[in-house]
Amino acid sequence: MRNFIVTVDGKSYSVGVEEVGVQSVSEAAATVQPVAEAKPAAKISADGEKVLSPFPGLIKNILVADGSTVKKDQAIMVLEAMKMDNEITAPCDGKVTFGVAKGANVETNAVLAVIS
Repeated sequence: MRNFIVTVDGKSYSVGVEEVGVQSVSEAAATVQPVAEAKPAAKISADGEKVLSPFPGLIKNILVADGSTVKKDQAIMVLEAMKMDNEITAPCDGKVTFGVAKGANVETNAVLAVIS
């Protein structure tokens, strides 16, 4: 079984595709389950310094707990783009509130977190 994350109309799904002989993917049996969605941007406080995605990618890891106090230039998450891991760092000292979850796909300039 091979697992994929597929996004359709902004909603992410975990798709497991069973490998059966030399069939095409459309002929193989597939199961679809919703993936935990990212936190809605409305829950992020507008007060504070926004941490924006520099490019589209996948949130591979969150390195600190939501609500933690972070220092300027401290790595707070890992954004994977083109099979390369990129550390996203805090632009200032403060308390971090995340707007995305591990496994979320983000676009350029998406609000990843706010530091207040």
